[in-house]
Amino acid sequence: MTEPEPLRDDITPFIGLTMFVARTSLRSLTRVRLDGALDSIPREGPLIIAGNHISNADGVLLGGFLTPALGRRIHWLGKREMTEWPVLGAAVRAISVQPVDRSGTDVEAFRLAERILDEGHVLVVFPEGTRSPTGVLAEAKDGLALLALRTGAPILPVGFTGTDRLWPKGTYPRPGGHIGMRVGKAFRVTDFIPAGTDRKTAKRLATEGIMARIAALLPPSRRGSHAAAASALTAAEPATTGSPTAG
Repeated sequence: MTEPEPLRDDITPFIGLTMFVARTSLRSLTRVRLDGALDSIPREGPLIIAGNHISNADGVLLGGFLTPALGRRIHWLGKREMTEWPVLGAAVRAISVQPVDRSGTDVEAFRLAERILDEGHVLVVFPEGTRSPTGVLAEAKDGLALLALRTGAPILPVGFTGTDRLWPKGTYPRPGGHIGMRVGKAFRVTDFIPAGTDRKTAKRLATEGIMARIAALLPPSRRGSHAAAASALTAAEPATTGSPTAG
């Protein structure tokens, strides 16, 4: 069986232009606020970016503003049909949306995600699996915890606010207001899972730890069932907020 070509890590002129358009479009529609550990984002090696998911604008905000900070391209998992659209499909593939057959099993998506990280690239994962209809952080699927445990890749938590108002589900963007993205400190799940922990317990602890760190970047009203863990985490390890940056 022929080995697939290695994935690319560079920011092509097309990716740079697309991210510029993303930033310009958001700034023309709303005020953008960025804060958190922006100065300590890992710029080399495998990295999982994990955040809450409340709007289609989340990806635009993340890609547009974190790509320059990373200095390398971000890889996304997307449905295969999207990458096969005439003309637009080529553009989607050019910004590193990696096709996944949604009618198949989760094994294909997991193996693709694992390959991206094994090659030392950046991968975006929304652990809830879909957009929250209420804007409140929901329960996570198992995939991210298993991926983090299997690859050992560090996780960069991010929290989105206001994007659900800017671009509500099922409607067009609504100009005005402001949106925000807060970036936490990168961590590994092995930072808080004791050595020798059995697999089932490790998966549970990894999921809880990941979601607590995402929740800690959100307003208390948006933390959902992860509120207590997020509060305990911030009390023990105050989050780096950095200096807010207007987009």
